[in-house]
Order: sequence, then C-alpha cells, then structure tokens
Amino acid sequence: MAEAARRTRGGGGAARRAERSAVSFETAKYIERNIPNFEILNEEALEIIERNAETILEEIGVNFPDNPRALERWREAGADVQGERVRIPRGLARELIKTAPSSYTQHARNPDRNVVVGGKSLVLAPVYGPPFVRDAAGGRRYATMEDFRKFVKLGYMSKWLHHSGGTVCEPTDVPVNKRHLDMLHAHMTLSDKPFMGSVTEPSRAQDSVEMCGVLFGKEFVQQNTVMTSLININSPMTFDDVMMGALEVYAQNNQACIISPFIVGGAMAPVSVAGTLTQVLAESLAGLAYSQLIKPGAPVIMGAFVTSIDMNSGAPTFGTPEAAHITYGAGQLARRLNLPYRSAGSFCGSKLPDAQAAYETSNSLNMGLLSGVNFMLHACGWLEGGLVSSFEKFVMDADQLGTLHHLAQGIAIDENAQAMDAIREVGPGGHYLGCEHTQANFKKAFWKSDLLDYKPFETWEDEGGRDTQALASLRVEKMLNNYQQPALDPAIAEALDAFVAEKKAAEPDSFM
Repeated sequence: MAEAARRTRGGGGAARRAERSAVSFETAKYIERNIPNFEILNEEALEIIERNAETILEEIGVNFPDNPRALERWREAGADVQGERVRIPRGLARELIKTAPSSYTQHARNPDRNVVVGGKSLVLAPVYGPPFVRDAAGGRRYATMEDFRKFVKLGYMSKWLHHSGGTVCEPTDVPVNKRHLDMLHAHMTLSDKPFMGSVTEPSRAQDSVEMCGVLFGKEFVQQNTVMTSLININSPMTFDDVMMGALEVYAQNNQACIISPFIVGGAMAPVSVAGTLTQVLAESLAGLAYSQLIKPGAPVIMGAFVTSIDMNSGAPTFGTPEAAHITYGAGQLARRLNLPYRSAGSFCGSKLPDAQAAYETSNSLNMGLLSGVNFMLHACGWLEGGLVSSFEKFVMDADQLGTLHHLAQGIAIDENAQAMDAIREVGPGGHYLGCEHTQANFKKAFWKSDLLDYKPFETWEDEGGRDTQALASLRVEKMLNNYQQPALDPAIAEALDAFVAEKKAAEPDSFM
C-alpha cells in the first residue's frame, strides 16, 4: 500500500511530460561482489579483539554526556550507570544488536536508483563535510551553496556513483541553522539518487524526516528507509548528545544510521592495529546497541573511519598499510555481527589532485573493495585530509570507481570466456585483432576510462599536452553544461519550496 501511495505522489501528467523531455544519464547499479573478501585476522585474533572489546565496555565503560534519557535507557537495559559513565555487561550489547537488520534497501525518489546496503553489495557515495572547495581556476576557498549544488549535479551525472551523499561541502555563505534545508532541497530536486540527512542538531534531523515526508509521502517514510545518515562517535568512547539526538530521531523514524568511530590512530586510539581495532569494536558495539534501545529493528551500519598520524607534524595520513590492516580487520568484525559495514573512500592528504593524491586514493579505494565495505562514503572528491572538496578530483575519482565495478565482477569462466574457439582460429604465430571472438566481444571486453588520455604522444602534444587535472577541469565544465534536472512532480517541488521557506522564516539567522 505504501508503494502505491508513493507512486501516486510522484505521478501526474506534468511530471510524466517532464520525464519524457528530460535527458537520462546512465547510472550503474550498486556493486554486487563476485570476489572474496580479504580476511587478514585469524580466528584467534578475532576472538582476542572481541573479548577485549567486551572488557572495555564492562570495566572501563563509555560516556553519554548531557543525555539523561540515554542513561535511563541503558539503566533499564541492565547497564551499570554511574554519572555519565555507562558500563555494559559482557554480552549485553551483542544481544541488543541482534534485532538490527543484516541489510536494508534505501529508496530513492527514482526507484531505479534504489540501493541495497549489506550482504555482498557496495554502495558508493561522494565526499562528506569539507568546509573548503578547490578547482583549477579559483584555487582553494570557502564553500558556497552554489558549489554545493554543482557537486550534487556532478554526482547525479556520474555513472559509477550510486548515492548523492550528504554534506558534499559545507556551504559557509548560508546560516548554520538553515543550511541543512538548502542542502537537502538540492539533493531532493537536483538529483534523483538516494541521499543523507542532517545530523548537526536533532531538530535538523527532524526537519530531514519531515522533508522526506513531503517528497515520498509520510506513510512511505515511516514504512521504508529513505535516508542513510552519519553518526560519528567522539573517540575515545564518548557519545555526545548532539549526535545521539540525531540518532534518536532517525531510529524512531525507521531511517538508517552509520554508527562510526572517528579515529586518528595515535591520537584518539592506540598506535597498534590490534588496540585500535579493539576500541573501534567497543565503540561500535555501544553505539549500535543504543540504536536498538531506541527502536529494535532500526537499520544501522557499523562504521570505521580510521587513519594514522604523522608523529612529526601531527597531521593525519592516508592510504597507509596500517589503515588497510584496520579496514580489513573491521570488516571481519562487522560480518561477525551480521551487519552492514562502512569504511574507506578516496582518502588522501595531498593539497592538490596530484600523484600523491592518486597513490593514496588508489590504496584507499581498493582496500574498501577488498575489505567487504557495503557503504563507502567519501568515494570521490576528497582532498587535503578531508578539508577540501575538489571539483577536479571528484570527476577523477568518480571515473576510477568504474574499476571497482569491474574488479568486483570477478572472472567469468563460461564458454565464451574460455575463448577456445578464438585460440583454435588464430593458432601459433597469429594475432587476435580480427578473429571472430574479438569482433564479438571487443566493445565490452575491457573497462575504459572516460577521462584518462590514451592517445599517442604526437596527438596528445598537438592537443596541448594536457595533464589529468586539466582534462578533469574540462570534464567538470562539460558535465555541468550538459546537466538537466531530473523530473519531479510540480506539486511536490512547490511543497518542498514552501517547507524550506516557512522553516527559514521561523527563526533568525545564526552562524554559530
């Protein structure tokens, strides 16, 4: 019944006419892995980490500051609550987590863009949170709402990106207490891919739920998941009231949350891989269990944002072997909880989309694929340790996400893939360029970048000798010039405009 209600709200003759006239951009389906996960920890190591994590929860505990209702929930569940410290008996968190689904579907306003989170799937979403943006023409600067809209348009048009994301950059020209309304409005109207809600204040999470009620229909929102939002844990072992307040709103409304420790190893967790994995698991167990105290069955993802630190400068480092070890290990721990897993992304510490950015990003993306990640936030656009959303790097990364799709397919071994007819046809000393098998398969035989340059040197030189950043600048310009807004029922669009206008008028601007 809810599905039928949703179709009715999105229908109407005007919407159908708009849909017929709109340009349709191909979007690849979310990845379904046909390759094994890389498991770096043996059974003994996993049991040690799990045992130590339970010890942390039972003996050391976690803090839930400024949140009396959370403390009461934990007390009622059987935890030892002293002040703001919650000590969770061994096994209690795991028992509570059993009600969380092992996978869920996040619905987009275009049902063809729905994604499944969990199991063997991998959903790719763009960079999240940077206050700065960078492009080749304007350099590094504070982000604006216009920058935000451009990133949403690029995400909508990017073939290998499945999700519109959330705060793709922080628009600093809009008041803090109102920018979430403009950001959500952009995701809802400029793209038809799934998106994330606001978490910067519980009332903003509620606004997100109510805007989704306008877009999808209130009944549909209560019965289906239409947002996946990021809830960070203040490592070490602190669950602040703002993030927990947002989690409470989303869980009560059946909306998914990523419960994610935010760890810089050596600063917010031990320097050792095993010690960091232990803390990650303890924090995740507490956060995931709390979501189920709010509403059993609320969809959640176990997250792990972990990087190391440069011990000379204190700066975070990315694409390192230690980060890979932790990402692989956390994936195993998440699978043992039977929960979806979030980690990895286009991480790098470089200031420019250069060779350092490429090396570190490649390492980070590939470890995400092989570690069994189900939801990859920051999959494209990340620069300068997450301080900058880069337009050029956005399209460079989005192009390379195609390699993850093709790697995940695994190796075909059917009769066509065995190619015995081709080998017989060509024989010793021949070549395969003109054989029947090549002619039948060449169009789809190899993944091909839509961005990188494969031309001969002379052609490349004649065209200006452009490097990858220059090619990416041209691609950004072309994509934005070709952008056409996806169809949306005019009545829903008008209702969204009215909701945003009313909310903005209800309180004075605040930049704090």
